[in-house]
Amino acid sequence: MKERAYKFSLLVIKFINKLPNKRLYWVIGDQLLRSATSIGANLIEAKGASSTKDFINFYSYSLKSANETVYWLNLLRDSKTLKTDYFDILTNEAEELAKMIAASIITLKNNAKNKL
Repeated sequence: MKERAYKFSLLVIKFINKLPNKRLYWVIGDQLLRSATSIGANLIEAKGASSTKDFINFYSYSLKSANETVYWLNLLRDSKTLKTDYFDILTNEAEELAKMIAASIITLKNNAKNKL
């Protein structure tokens, strides 16, 4: 999952790099870049967590970033200012990452409950 999030970040970087040089795309592109790259960054940061609760929190931040990424992609798509097939590809991947992270959070929480 971490490798997949990393590859997704690279795809988003390439996508943003091809956006037109207009203020609209600077602002939304910046938000998209932050949220998309935060998915994998929080998964990696979880490795240094000081507790199970902290570990789950990093995964939760990652899930929030994946959902935010979907929002920015949908906003760009629905503004109809760009014509590209990348929206579906990137949105599908962000949604898949979100599903995997959510499933991991559920498993982590269940495992934490079972240890009590």
